[in-house]
Amino acid sequence: MRGHAPRIFLTGASSGLGAALARYYAAQGATLGLLARRGGELAALAGQLDGSQFVYPADVTDAAALQAAAADFVQRAGTPDVVIANAGISVGTLTEEIDDLAAFARVFAVNVLGMVNTFHPFVTAMREARRGRLVGIASVAGIRGLPGAGAYSASKAAAIAYLEALRVELHGSGVRVVTVAPGYIVTPMTAVNDYAMPFLLSAEEAARRIGRAIDRGSSYAVVPWQMAIVAKLLRVMPNALFDRFFVRAGRKPRNLIY
Repeated sequence: MRGHAPRIFLTGASSGLGAALARYYAAQGATLGLLARRGGELAALAGQLDGSQFVYPADVTDAAALQAAAADFVQRAGTPDVVIANAGISVGTLTEEIDDLAAFARVFAVNVLGMVNTFHPFVTAMREARRGRLVGIASVAGIRGLPGAGAYSASKAAAIAYLEALRVELHGSGVRVVTVAPGYIVTPMTAVNDYAMPFLLSAEEAARRIGRAIDRGSSYAVVPWQMAIVAKLLRVMPNALFDRFFVRAGRKPRNLIY
């Protein structure tokens, strides 16, 4: 990113962490490509930011729309320095509920395939430039399966595995893949949670810490650092202990998708 203002393409930019990341990079003078489903909120955010922004109202599950947005951004701003696949949704789910089958499909479509759709149009150009960062926003919830959040946990576990595979595929190309696994962040997604959320961060503070991890080119970063310790403990926790501890864990309400 030396020699010019950073060029950042960001999905899920209209609210929450995405909006905070947009503000973080706008304060650095970045040229931003902002994509989200809610066009009105997206335009309102762009109007509050300094610098140059290109706004793309689109759903990340629409691969053709992502390709068109990427082509427009590259034509008008150049190959991005950083592409952040931040768009994501969360909802409580139960496998036995017939109505939740559609929720499972939607969560996977946005959280996993939406990430693939976001990166796909940029990989060739970034390979040719031999630089850049592809950043996937996963979650600590992808470390172990959380009760009542089967769709969300599984989608974030899939995202982590996908990003790891992509990182190895691009090894030596000059393009770095950064996996970010946040803990709890103050966003509309967590506002409905009626249970304790340890180490809760504001969206602005989370964006600042994630931005630093991206600048470092970290291959894997848990934010905040305290959740990294929790994540490591969860990985090695025996199933019997995990089951006993989490069977009474708080659960996100069903029939809510963000």
